[in-house]
Amino acid sequence: MRVHDATGGLRAVLFDMDGLLIDSERLWLEVEHETVEWLGGVWSEEHQRNLVGGSLDVAVAYMLELTGADVPPAEVGRRLLDTMTGRLALGVPLMPGAKELLTEVSAAGIPAALVSSSHRGLIEAALGSIGGDHFATTVAGDEVTRTKPHPEPYLTAAGRLGVEPRHCVVLEDSPNGVAAAQAAGAHVVAVPHVLPVEPAPGRTVVASLTEVDVPLLRSLAGKTL
Repeated sequence: MRVHDATGGLRAVLFDMDGLLIDSERLWLEVEHETVEWLGGVWSEEHQRNLVGGSLDVAVAYMLELTGADVPPAEVGRRLLDTMTGRLALGVPLMPGAKELLTEVSAAGIPAALVSSSHRGLIEAALGSIGGDHFATTVAGDEVTRTKPHPEPYLTAAGRLGVEPRHCVVLEDSPNGVAAAQAAGAHVVAVPHVLPVEPAPGRTVVASLTEVDVPLLRSLAGKTL
């Protein structure tokens, strides 16, 4: 699909999911704690910080190394996914400003994509809370060869929308996600949640999505990277 935009440089907005649109990190902490306890170990917020913005495979390998448990990685991954899918399906709170920004972007006719390291099943479960009608496409972590911080997820989303990354603004909350977006060549708005993200060229850091609106996104897309 080729997108034409007569409003300037902004042709698409690409959103991360966990910690950016939905307040899911606390749910992940609960699920990770339960899984590691099942493996015979102890989990903490410090352990969670080591996994923010990463893939399921990385999380599973980390847990098995931490606990030394003799359990097949596939079984650990399946347990994490099944438990988290159930929690998300019950409903998850949106982050402050998320609903308003998604509505504003849709009303402006700007195509949007959801780009997450989470697996497809988790995205589908969360879309009930987020609203799937806001997105022209969604990219899941198990649908790409290399996950964030590699740029492939964002390059994939831009390609599906038919736009160049330099005409996109990405909204992210984690260092891994920010690195992926910038490596793809997109403008980035960082909204740090669990881990800090420092201001840098090509990157705008805000405290909340309540500080972000379409005029800001358009102004960023008009800048040279």
